[in-house]
Amino acid sequence: MTRIRRAPTLVIAPDSFKGSLDAPAVSAAIARGMARVWPNADIRICPMADGGEGTLDAVLSSGTGPGQQAGTARRSCTVTGAGGARKGAAYGLLSALDGPTAVIETAQIVGITDAAGMAVDVAHRSTRGVGELVRALLDDGVRRFMIGLGGSSTNDGGAGMLAALGLRLRDPAGGEVTPTPQGLAALARVDADGLDPRLGECTITILSDVDNPLCGPHGATATFGPQKGVREDAIAAFDATLARYARITEAAVGREAATNLGAGAAGGLGFALQLVGAMPRAGAEVVADLVGLDAALQGADWLITGEGRSDVQTLGGKAPFVVARRARAAGVAPTLLSGAVDPAALPDLGRVFAGCFALPAGPMTLAECIERAETLLADRAEQIARLWAAARGE
Repeated sequence: MTRIRRAPTLVIAPDSFKGSLDAPAVSAAIARGMARVWPNADIRICPMADGGEGTLDAVLSSGTGPGQQAGTARRSCTVTGAGGARKGAAYGLLSALDGPTAVIETAQIVGITDAAGMAVDVAHRSTRGVGELVRALLDDGVRRFMIGLGGSSTNDGGAGMLAALGLRLRDPAGGEVTPTPQGLAALARVDADGLDPRLGECTITILSDVDNPLCGPHGATATFGPQKGVREDAIAAFDATLARYARITEAAVGREAATNLGAGAAGGLGFALQLVGAMPRAGAEVVADLVGLDAALQGADWLITGEGRSDVQTLGGKAPFVVARRARAAGVAPTLLSGAVDPAALPDLGRVFAGCFALPAGPMTLAECIERAETLLADRAEQIARLWAAARGE
């Protein structure tokens, strides 16, 4: 048996494997595999996310938050889901001496993985529940928010959220318009006088890896609408409705946001949030700061990151890319261990990562990979570790 001369310092910082394991569970499985090779290794775990599904788990698992923290807490609130049914939605509170920061994951409220919401036609889905949660937190005295926008099922331009916060959408006769894509088709004017004035006291940070504008060929509907159920022959109509809604709402609020980077995130929820003063940031960068990734990399020998599936889009600012960039800046080699890796992307990925690995050791269905993900992760991590140890002459 190989004698280990010095146990390394390892940083494990993966994103979630969507549909399978959250980031803390992925991290724990990789750590188990590494520990089989180096039982005494200094293993530093930093679960990652980029603003989408799993962001809340990653942030809360860190046990820290911005500034001086007294801790984190998971809470739940009953709100309206995308399809109109009431549901419980988890959120987080990061405690600090100068007040709490709420962490809201849009996917918890109007997520594309929510079967009940997805069962309702996309023309009738709304982000109202997001606004309901923000309003409840405002009532509790919260004035700082971090809102992750990935993984949504809605395409209402954030109209539902704004309506829950006091914006009034009117048809030509003065009647109230339902804040859904179908309802917005009848929009004639917007009354912003009732918009919650406490929003002006807030600091709202948007967490997202999307820089699309609200409308146009690269906008919310054209880019993300089909995966939410917008038919190809309906994209133009949805987009025209959002463009008209944006013009009317911007005039009422007195701020423009439709062409801003990230306005098209979460079916236009990014537009609505920027309209009330939110500032967009790369979600993975914010999460990396919250989980203390840079500090963990100090003195480390190796970093392992990963995600459910890696391809060229990984290099567009997703969590593994952000992690790898920070690792290289700290002089630490980053290796990618994902559920699947697109072979066509290996030349590009290879310029960023010191080795790219996928889970299956042989023919295996997606369902089998998901079911056995923890075991496969631990086993693959062990074998990668043995290879790395041999290369170091251990």
